[in-house]
Amino acid sequence: MHSEIDHPSFPDGAAIFGSDDVAKTYFQLSFDERGISRKYDMTITGNQLKWWRDEPSFSQRVTMTIEDNGNKMESLGEMSREGAAWEKDLALTYVRLR
Repeated sequence: MHSEIDHPSFPDGAAIFGSDDVAKTYFQLSFDERGISRKYDMTITGNQLKWWRDEPSFSQRVTMTIEDNGNKMESLGEMSREGAAWEKDLALTYVRLR
């Protein structure tokens, strides 16, 4: 997946989604133009895709709901810094163009 948002606060990035067929687990490896890379664990259940990273200094989680026969995805992110309460992060809507 390649992401590009035309705003200086959001770096361009790429992510690789993968799985371990024996362990039945999913993950995401994320990289951005700042040189930041992270590994997220993932689950896929019904029409929801979730990924998260539990790191004491900076944790993140995202819930993405797939709608309209796969033509729309609503993404809600949250973050926690230094173990503090979760707070809202980036929310995005993806729509398939035809």
